[in-house]
Amino acid sequence: MELWNFYLSGILYGICERTKDCVCHRPLDVHTGLFKEWEELTEDETWYLELGKMNVRHILLKLPDYEAGISEVTKEKAARFTTPSGEIYERKSEDSFVQRNIKFPVDLITEEGTVVAFVTPFRDQCAVLVKEGFEDRTILNEWKTINETPLFTVKPPITEMVAMRDNIRLATDIYLPEGAGRVPTVLVRTPYGKTIGTAAYYRFVQRGYAVVIQDVRGREDSEGEWLPMYYEVEDGDDTLNWIACQPWSDGGVSMTGGSYLGYVQWAAAASGNPHLKAMLSNVCAGSPFVDVPRRGGCFNSGMLAWAFLVSGQHANPELMARDDWDDVLNIRPLEELAPKALGYDIPFLKKWLSHMDYDELWQRGNWKERTGASRVPALIMSGWFDDNGMGTTEALELYRDYPEKKVILGPWLHSGNASYDPGGLALGSNALRYDMDFICLAWLEHYLKGADNGIDRTPKAEYYTCGSNQWKTASNWPVPETKELVLYLDGRSEDAAASNGGLLTTDSPVHESSDSYLYNPEDPAVHLIDMSENELEVPADYAEEEKRSDVLCYTTECLTEDLTITGDATAEIFLSSDCEDTDLVVRITDVDEDGRSMKLADGVLCVRYRNQFDHPDFMEPGTVYPVKIRTTKVSHTFLKGHRLRVTITSSAENFIFPNRNTRDGFNSVAIKTALNRIHRGGSCASRVVLREEM
Repeated sequence: MELWNFYLSGILYGICERTKDCVCHRPLDVHTGLFKEWEELTEDETWYLELGKMNVRHILLKLPDYEAGISEVTKEKAARFTTPSGEIYERKSEDSFVQRNIKFPVDLITEEGTVVAFVTPFRDQCAVLVKEGFEDRTILNEWKTINETPLFTVKPPITEMVAMRDNIRLATDIYLPEGAGRVPTVLVRTPYGKTIGTAAYYRFVQRGYAVVIQDVRGREDSEGEWLPMYYEVEDGDDTLNWIACQPWSDGGVSMTGGSYLGYVQWAAAASGNPHLKAMLSNVCAGSPFVDVPRRGGCFNSGMLAWAFLVSGQHANPELMARDDWDDVLNIRPLEELAPKALGYDIPFLKKWLSHMDYDELWQRGNWKERTGASRVPALIMSGWFDDNGMGTTEALELYRDYPEKKVILGPWLHSGNASYDPGGLALGSNALRYDMDFICLAWLEHYLKGADNGIDRTPKAEYYTCGSNQWKTASNWPVPETKELVLYLDGRSEDAAASNGGLLTTDSPVHESSDSYLYNPEDPAVHLIDMSENELEVPADYAEEEKRSDVLCYTTECLTEDLTITGDATAEIFLSSDCEDTDLVVRITDVDEDGRSMKLADGVLCVRYRNQFDHPDFMEPGTVYPVKIRTTKVSHTFLKGHRLRVTITSSAENFIFPNRNTRDGFNSVAIKTALNRIHRGGSCASRVVLREEM
């Protein structure tokens, strides 16, 4: 008998037996703590997929294919093999392989040519399917000490309608550990449905925490208006107070979750509620004019897939995938977009569109501005290519001088710790981590149960540097061991950058010059994403887009030695235009020897908001204005022989709605073509400020 054990976050959830063409299993009943009787694991069984993104049946039945591939690469001393079903594996070490070009990979751990374990990391969790007796060969070895404490069983959930201060009631499910008495709580507040993916939270209950999952206002079974971001500070505060008063609560609460579930954590923390003792912040959404839905004051068209997902009372993922996004994005005025694309209106989208400038509607949802002196110990997790990366930037800025934090920044998309090849950017085989859930539990145990487990003494920042493919540590974020690197926009002739001849130099050009381009909103430059994927910061090759006449390119000479930049960048651009308003889009790319230009970071700004977001300052045609644009953060090594490039344009179709270069901006029916000019040298020395690792 060949037994395989399935673990999530160090907890055994299933025992499997593989035969030649069949897999049987005994899944754990979390309510009794006992394993069910043997039964065949069928195609439609979703237990392990829901828990750990792993199709256990398919994996075990394809075991001979994996081992045949391992035998082949061993014999031929090759680095890769491909299975008959097209799965690509690359050798990581003498006894492990990683799966390439896929989201939620199934990595292999081997012994003498046979597979002894499969590992799937995803965001802040990790699933392990291991042959019985080989647990110590996996991350499970790290869980030994924690697993010495017996697990609790999970009581069936209780649903409460929790009243907020205005008497609106929010549907709230409570999961309790059987017989544990008063316990700390893990709170999840979600717009996607409190019953979706609940199995992933059992791990907290089994470790002795109450888990409270709540539909946010206006969603699923909760009452009230669904207006994203608007009510979350107050509703989070009221929910925390309610939890603290329950007979099963010891008064301490942590929150967990990513994206909007990360946003509501920072919103609750902004209330200053004393019961919030810790946060597990993953890819958190930020303030409305810095992150979403108005990145730099531009309107983030890329978030429409998400808006469609939550357009009805119940989340509907099928609304995100469309093959006509190009047509949808061109509908004007934007108030007609949802009715024409979906057949019904989206009230919150309509309300957003009626508030052009940064007013009370937007201010109320700005957790960064609303945070006072109090802070909550936070484990902050994100990635260089997270489309809510600016939200994490705001969190890091807020916590710069606060000691009770830990920061983990990887080379990840919004989906997190889940791919070795985001957007075709080939990362090292160490780019994904198997220990994220271990770190998260240690954070909870320390700050909610007082465990002296050393998590507070680990490095404040852990981050991955692309290019050199290294994980590094630092005493803080921003990384103290960096220095300012200023690169000036230059060119050997007027309009050099329009023909890809712009330069980046460390010396400010003495003489003033400029580069101009015509920006036509009816023919915008493209931001390279698939709208249906809901991933907006994908690192893609922009070499073809950079051939456009409305994209200005400024590039260093070939590097004579490796250059590592780590942190945010700021573009300080001197702009003039013949229109009252326009947008600026700045990208930082790595150009390799073959001419591929991979986007690493970007920033956008609606120029009317160059001074502040609460009211516009329109341009006088021909007048030169300084404009500052902060980019997303990154850590990247530009290898010797590569070049660093900065591009400037005025559009990013799929990412932001094109500015129509009028006072009505992105929602204008009227369209103007703008002649935009970027000034360089002399008193108008446009530049980009980076942080170089020393």
